[in-house]
Amino acid sequence: MANQCTPSTPAQKPLRMLLKLSGEAFCSSDGFGIDPGSLSHIAEEIRLAYESGVQLAVVVGGGNIIRGADLAASGDIEQSTADYMGMLGTVINGSALREKLVSKGIDSRVMSALEIRAVAEPFIRNRAIRHLEKGRVVILVAGTGNPFFTTDTCAALRATELGCSLLLKATKVDGVYSADPNRDNSATRYERLTFDEALAKGLEIMDLTAIAMCRERNIPVRVFKFEEPGNIARVIAGESIGTLIEQPRATQSVRTHTS
Repeated sequence: MANQCTPSTPAQKPLRMLLKLSGEAFCSSDGFGIDPGSLSHIAEEIRLAYESGVQLAVVVGGGNIIRGADLAASGDIEQSTADYMGMLGTVINGSALREKLVSKGIDSRVMSALEIRAVAEPFIRNRAIRHLEKGRVVILVAGTGNPFFTTDTCAALRATELGCSLLLKATKVDGVYSADPNRDNSATRYERLTFDEALAKGLEIMDLTAIAMCRERNIPVRVFKFEEPGNIARVIAGESIGTLIEQPRATQSVRTHTS
């Protein structure tokens, strides 16, 4: 099935977005590894987005395979080594996702920040953009390729490099709340926040480096519940679901005017 995306032109530039998936999205709620049902759900959600004509890059986590931070905290494995082990977990998830997408007739490529040519292309910015322009889903694995950086930071970095207009952060809850809604019945959901408000309130949306990069590069972040079928397509269609974190409107206008 052919994608509707075509190389961008000044008159009609296709939407380009980045989807950040946690490793937990690949397993059952109380499980480990890759659950076939969860993998099918991810692939179907991406298929709906793909068929809408959007250019889509996907950054995957690896927490369902291994958690580098937990290993390092145990004191048995040095932080850098544990982080590299976590990067390899993302390669496993990315490879599985590509195979599932291909089975649905969706052309895709796995691009890695680590040299692992037997299973993935090296991440090269211009090559990734060319894949997107050709209508391929680009699956980005191994984080930034450096220890001490999370996959959230990788998502912000790749969204910046690839010129994405929106970063979609898939979570288990339907947006950003004032407190943990599973523990506090009085928690309220925000429909819209600025990056500064998110930081001031101490809301755990993404790590500080990722939020700072999105704020600096003026890349809005949409946080939404991934388990709800069709949510990615709804976001692409312009529906206001979940929580949108962005720059204040005045700042956006100034940056657009001066760029």
